[in-house]
Amino acid sequence: MGENACTRCKRITDNEFCPVCDGKIPTSDNWSGLLIILNPESSIMAEESGITLKGEYALRVK
Repeated sequence: MGENACTRCKRITDNEFCPVCDGKIPTSDNWSGLLIILNPESSIMAEESGITLKGEYALRVK
């Protein structure tokens, strides 16, 4: 199984459902772009994207 991205928060995961979004939001294998957030408190990209947790995120999810 490849990496999937959450259709709501765009977090990249190996699961079929997003563990960050209470395990109820499905993930998709149709995503592109990679954004890695190391320190969301001081990241302008994290602020503009609404990301509050460090991790890997997709830029676009279909």
